[in-house]
Amino acid sequence: MHGAEGKVAVVTGGANGIGLAMGRHFSEHGMSVMLADIQPEPLAAAVAGLRADGLHAAGCVTDVTKLASVENLADETVRTFGAVHVVCNNAGIGPGGQTMLWESEENDWRWCLDVNVCGVAWGIKAFVPRMIAGGDEGHIVNTSSGNGGIAPMGDAAIYATSKSAVTTLTELLYYQLHTQHTKLSCSVLYPGPNWLRTKLWEAWRTRPEQYAKATPRTTPYPSFEEFEQQMAAAGTPLPVTPLEEVAARVLDAILADQFWINPSADEPLDARYASMKARRNPDYFRNWNPTTTE
Repeated sequence: MHGAEGKVAVVTGGANGIGLAMGRHFSEHGMSVMLADIQPEPLAAAVAGLRADGLHAAGCVTDVTKLASVENLADETVRTFGAVHVVCNNAGIGPGGQTMLWESEENDWRWCLDVNVCGVAWGIKAFVPRMIAGGDEGHIVNTSSGNGGIAPMGDAAIYATSKSAVTTLTELLYYQLHTQHTKLSCSVLYPGPNWLRTKLWEAWRTRPEQYAKATPRTTPYPSFEEFEQQMAAAGTPLPVTPLEEVAARVLDAILADQFWINPSADEPLDARYASMKARRNPDYFRNWNPTTTE
């Protein structure tokens, strides 16, 4: 896409974290931004913060698990700004619990896949036809994760599964956009390269009743601050990537039509590829200590 000035961007999960950082960076570079989030109060505060700095922004409460809600977001964006040029399907939730796959509840699966995968699919379905009909060049960015999108870490299995799906979905979107000769392109985002201070760790606080756990968690949910303190106490301070750095990388990729937004070191990618190429059983997981039987 040639230039950001005067373009219109939509960012889901835009009330905080990476989404808000992208919205701010886009608007600072001349774009009008529609932030979308399921939480009304944080969304209103985010929009007010951008406007207070003289930036062109609006907000729309959106539940990305519902196609009708995302279609309303698309309609509201066009009504407000007249067009859509960039869509960042960024809304996502954390795993909600570190359990074995065979111990995970049905709603653990449904909540994570509905937000992390269907939220991206509904963004594509709601916005791409409108963008094609608009006739302008445009770009879609889907937020995946190195955990699953590149190689799974072994824990947070449902989350890793969802992010693996986002990578494949975006690859196929790229193929279809280009073989259909549209003016649109797309990217898959792997935030990083280090840990990120976002609200992903606190997604459980706003877990909808329809996805409620049948059996309440017996141990407290971890927080990023607690994890950071534990690592510091162990003598290995946690490296953190500024969210602004991720946002800047996204805009650069949009303008350069760069599909893979991957700042991470190549070790996980290389390790998984080596295992596949050698037809070797997976041995690349973090903290890998398999049990063996004689």
